[in-house]
Parts: sequence; structure tokens; C-alpha cells
Amino acid sequence: MALTPEQIAEIEAQRAEPQATLRATAPGIEKHLYTATPLLDHGFVRVIDYMGDDAAIVQAARVSYGRGTKAARDDRGLIRYLMRHWHSTPFEMCEIKLHVKLPIFVARQWIRHRTANVNEYSARYSIMDSEVYIPSPEHLAAQSKDNRQGRGAVLEGAEAARVLELLRADAALTYAHYEEMLNERGGEAIDPERSGLARELARMNLTLNAYTQWYWKVDLHNLFHFLHLRADAHAQYEIRVYADAIAEVVKDWVPHAFEAYEDYRQNAAHLSGPALAVVKRMLAGEEVTKETSGLSAGEWRELQGMLG
Repeated sequence: MALTPEQIAEIEAQRAEPQATLRATAPGIEKHLYTATPLLDHGFVRVIDYMGDDAAIVQAARVSYGRGTKAARDDRGLIRYLMRHWHSTPFEMCEIKLHVKLPIFVARQWIRHRTANVNEYSARYSIMDSEVYIPSPEHLAAQSKDNRQGRGAVLEGAEAARVLELLRADAALTYAHYEEMLNERGGEAIDPERSGLARELARMNLTLNAYTQWYWKVDLHNLFHFLHLRADAHAQYEIRVYADAIAEVVKDWVPHAFEAYEDYRQNAAHLSGPALAVVKRMLAGEEVTKETSGLSAGEWRELQGMLG
């Protein structure tokens, strides 16, 4: 279960008490507030709060009072101009705060995006839940022979079954030892005669597929950078599902900005100077080969991929 009954009750109570406000709101994201989107087997992401909208980006760019007098069409055009020319500061005027439950190994990738504010569940003060991430069989894959940080063919049959068996058994064993070291299970002492190991030490025994939680607050400019890397087809599946879910929220929150991001970042191609020179030669009618391009083998391969 991604959410406990207590968490569900808390969310329902929060949604049942809407608050009046004078600040600008974005109707598209309001429906996401306090609503958890289940991910993987026990994870989720939910919007806790946000600040700003498409109009806030435009307002910051024009340094205007209020929402200004320009038409929405002009606002969309300005946002696209800002994105196209890498004027990032106006996008930093929008922020979002998310509550995320995710496996620890995913969190360790995620935290590489340092331009955010994070407060994580502390295993020094609280006891970790026993929930762990166990991949679905279709997401069990061998190491890629071409990419050191990627996956290859999907494992099948007895090999896949053995991997799942090991994952479950190791997680169960380490958690049992974690409880034993704490001398605590379900809020009760296992052995009243023992004091138990400190929580900050006992936690070191947990596996990286154990779930953690955090509040993550980030501005829109840096969120777009996160999505560009983590919603990409080459990103690890377990973090990509979170990025995809967040992207759906952002699309509803700032539709003009998200459209510009898709057109000028996510679905765009960026050429180096030498690669652009090769494209110009091709357009002029010259037949350019890898040998005559002046590009390295990797650059030539990437250019061919961009051009299809």
C-alpha cells in the first residue's frame, strides 16, 4: 500500500478544508493539492504547496505591477521567448513543494539535483518502515553491454525468479536484524532486559531498496532541469516514473511554460559548432561521411541519431 489509512485520512481532512486567499492561484494545479499519485509498489508523490503560475513568470520578466495588461497570447509568446533564449530567472519565481515516498537508491540519484530544499524522514529519530521496493518481473534486466549505467535484455524464467527471491529474502533478513538491534518491534521491546542499539547506528543495516520519504521544494527553472534528465527515455525506470508523474502536474500548473519547455528543451536537439557545420554542408548538397565530417565517432553517432 502506497498510503497508510492514517495518511489517507489526513489528506481527506486537508482537502475538506479549502482556504480563501488573495494570492494568485493556478486552477490546473489546485486539483493536485494533497492528492497522492501511487508509484512503484509502495511509493507516491503529492503536491503540498506551490507559488506562482504562468502569469508570475511574465510578471517577473516585465517587472510589472499585478498581472499587467498584455493579452494571454502575448504572455505565451514572451514565455516561449524566455525559454528559447535561456532567460531562466523569471522561471525561478515559481516554486512547488512535493511530498515524495521513494526507495533509498532512487533518493540517492534524486539528491544529485542540489538546487532544491529537502527535508528527509530521519531514521535517527524514527524507526523505518519495513516496506521495500521489489521490481516487477518486466523491469528485471541484465547489465547492458554497451552502457555501464544502463540495462540490457530482460531476465526471464528461473533467473528472474531467483533474483526476486534474493531481493525479498535479503530485505526481510536485514529488517529483522534491524529490529533485533533496536530491540523493538511494533513499538514494543523485544527483550525488556536489553536497551537496544541506537537508531542512528541500527539504520546502517537496511538495504537500499527500503523506502524513505521527504519534502522537496524546488523552483520551476531547476524543476525543468530535473525533468529534462529524469523524464528522459534513457533515465533509470525507477526515477523516471516519478519524473513522469511530476511532469503531468507541471503541465497542469504552468501550461504555457511546460509547452515551451517541451518544444525548446525536452524535444529539442542542441548541436555543437562542428556538428552544425556538418549539417550546413549537408544542406548545401555535400555528401558528408564519418571520415570527412571531422567529428569523433561518438559525435557522429549522436548527430546521426538527431537527424534520424
